[in-house]
Amino acid sequence: MKLRALAGALVVIVAILVGASLYVFRSTRELPHDLAQDGRALLHELGEVARAFKEGTLTTSFVSYATEVSATRRLQVASVTTQESFERKDEMTILWGELSLPDVVVEARAPVEYTYYVEFDKGWSFALDGPWLVVSVPALEFNTPALDVSKLTFVVRKGSILRDEAAVVEQLRLGLTELCRRRAAEHLALTREPARRAIVGFVETWLKDRFPDGGQYRARVVFAGEGATEPVR
Repeated sequence: MKLRALAGALVVIVAILVGASLYVFRSTRELPHDLAQDGRALLHELGEVARAFKEGTLTTSFVSYATEVSATRRLQVASVTTQESFERKDEMTILWGELSLPDVVVEARAPVEYTYYVEFDKGWSFALDGPWLVVSVPALEFNTPALDVSKLTFVVRKGSILRDEAAVVEQLRLGLTELCRRRAAEHLALTREPARRAIVGFVETWLKDRFPDGGQYRARVVFAGEGATEPVR
């Protein structure tokens, strides 16, 4: 009886050992396959931006995203509201230029809002530079300035009873649109860096939203007509 019991116990032990060996062997065979699967998935996630760049779909993805978010074909990147002052000096002579009448100087004052944008259709290009995505964008443009006519005032700074001051004021009023456009062009230099930062934020948000590895890249924006710029953070 003891021999039979011992033999039975040995059979059970051998069966357990064989089963464990088969499990270990099977697990060992499946492990490289699982690791390979995980590795391929990791490489897929880490290479999305680079792959899209090589396949030429990066720009297409960006334009699609930009149109979806902004609902226009342009990206507004800066807005400036200032209290503007425009002056007009009017000179006049009579008697075939022999006699000069007193000058009239009038001034117009009003708040003016200037908005600046870049067009999507005028060419955006992307280049990978390590962890940087260098974005070349069109030059800044501006909308027609919005002058607040409800707060528009005119002041005659220098007048004369010999001159028609109202006519000079009217001439200034008619020229305000063009004067505002000139002032908008003068403000371009002041708005370029805030606009650059706005575009950097827009592009980096797009990267994070559209690509699993997008958060690993930072954007560097270069406007048309300027050289490569230092990273703006």
